[in-house]
Amino acid sequence: MNEQQAAQVRAGQGFIAALDQSGGSTPKALRLYGIEEDAYGSDAEMFDLMHAMRSRIVQSPAFTGDKIVGAILFEMTMDREIGGKPSAAYMWEDRHVVPFLKVDKGLEDAANGVKLMKPMPGLDEVCARAVGHGVFGTKMRSVIDAADATGIKAIVDQQFEVGNQILGHGLMPILEPEVTITIADKAEAEAMLQDAILERLESQDGEVMLKLSLPSVDNFYKPLIGHPKVMKVVALSGGYARDEANAILARNAGMIASFSRALTEGLSAQQSDAEFNAMLGAAVDSIYAASIAG
Repeated sequence: MNEQQAAQVRAGQGFIAALDQSGGSTPKALRLYGIEEDAYGSDAEMFDLMHAMRSRIVQSPAFTGDKIVGAILFEMTMDREIGGKPSAAYMWEDRHVVPFLKVDKGLEDAANGVKLMKPMPGLDEVCARAVGHGVFGTKMRSVIDAADATGIKAIVDQQFEVGNQILGHGLMPILEPEVTITIADKAEAEAMLQDAILERLESQDGEVMLKLSLPSVDNFYKPLIGHPKVMKVVALSGGYARDEANAILARNAGMIASFSRALTEGLSAQQSDAEFNAMLGAAVDSIYAASIAG
């Protein structure tokens, strides 16, 4: 593990940008960016347009390690180039932003109020390639839709089991058991989730990171934020608009952002570079301020 990168993540003076939209979410991300589905005729063209968007973000003067601790990349982004270099190398060497990689392959059908991750038979190969690219860590998402103790335990067990497989490659896993922000029993689900995570951490050998939904009760995740086996706790925006996500995050000491849609809100393919950079810069500044507020 790169100790310089680990120190930057541990210090957490900023936030982690989530640039990891996959095939299922790419059309929506492009539409929000001002590119409709009739602008491309194949998945290859769609991913080319998405990579152009990500490259424009990463190469913006606003996108630097001064305020952005790290960035989560889609696998296809890792395998491409930005600025004439492999993407992860450009991220770290030119922007001083720590590269992470999304490794999950989507979600299983719902059972016991949760959606587990689909199997990842090629995970060892992906992790080996990530190490070769200089990637620091990984991220994988599953979803909690109800305060169901059986389902939540299954999600936490799966996240830690896969996380330990990733640790075996010298990579830092970000475990992301997302609680859907619109469910009626969100607070109860969060309590079950924290209890299950704390129980797993008791027997955990290596450090992990956690990516969690913004909590219903301010500073609820303080026991996880201060846990010696947790390098960092980051927050997903989960569907909140940026201003609301920032306001909630600012009330949660020690938790930093890892926003996706909330980061790119307002960006457009039709903007001039000056307009684009100004819009991104304002987003970065606001998310940075919320991340260090505690």
